[in-house]
Amino acid sequence: MALCLLYTGEKRIETMAGIFTEIKKRFNAGSVLEKFIFINTGAFIIIRLLYAVTALFIKEPSFLVYVEMPSSIALLAYRPWAIITYMFVHFDFLHILFNMLWLYWFGKIFLIFFTPRQLGGLYVMGGIAGAALFMIAYNIFPYLKQYSENSFLAGASASVMAIVFAVSFYQKDYKINLLFIGSIKLIYLAIGVFLLDLFAITSDNAGGHIAHIGGSLFGILFAGLYNRGKDITGYTNRMIDKFVNFIRKKPTFKTFHSDRADSNSNNNNKAYRKETDDEYIRRKNEERRMIDEILDKLKRSGYESLSMNEKKRLFDASKN
Repeated sequence: MALCLLYTGEKRIETMAGIFTEIKKRFNAGSVLEKFIFINTGAFIIIRLLYAVTALFIKEPSFLVYVEMPSSIALLAYRPWAIITYMFVHFDFLHILFNMLWLYWFGKIFLIFFTPRQLGGLYVMGGIAGAALFMIAYNIFPYLKQYSENSFLAGASASVMAIVFAVSFYQKDYKINLLFIGSIKLIYLAIGVFLLDLFAITSDNAGGHIAHIGGSLFGILFAGLYNRGKDITGYTNRMIDKFVNFIRKKPTFKTFHSDRADSNSNNNNKAYRKETDDEYIRRKNEERRMIDEILDKLKRSGYESLSMNEKKRLFDASKN
């Protein structure tokens, strides 16, 4: 009986390890859009599990305030990371469901006209713009200032609105089909959402609607400048690249293998190291990033602006 239980436990551990390995592979191989959905969903699951556990010991767990965006300038000074972390934090199921659906639907449309790197940069910058307007509003307007010491912002809504409004104002004639309404220009939907947020800035969720407006305005700014040949997500993308490369730099143990047939030779046997799955995925993601940059340059400045090396990379990628 004990052996049977031990075997069952080992099988469960192997199954869980297999699930986590598969999730890791899917995350690493996924697009930027898919990565954001993975991160938001993973953070939601962790938050709900932590809340369920801590609620057993503490009546009202308050750990979320350390990752949510505060309206208080003093609190933000102690938790500067919150301006980034808040845009990946959801607690209610319907909140994350609708945010991720909007991110997926309009992210797909965005990628028709822009690159994945621009989507990533806009997500982060739109979220920061929403947080900035949220803090400014709660420290300026008397109606909101009375709540500035205990108001917090969470969710990807501002980031999603930046993406929605960017593509809406870049392609103003683009149409989508809505249930019960039919075909409608995307820009009309965006304007309708903007007005609803504007009407609700004195509601119980005033902070959320203000953040929506901040993200929306940044999306409009991105589209306007991009039409003039300026991509304001470039600096943010470089910062994201540096951060990702930093966390990926970890010590690796190199394993060398030699051909047994030449094991007795002193000079002719050549050592080689097989590429691991993680290294393969990192290499492919780096190649994809470089191709995205070349395509972005091609879109902005034309084929003649590309260097010989860039043209060669683009040609090689087209054969795969």
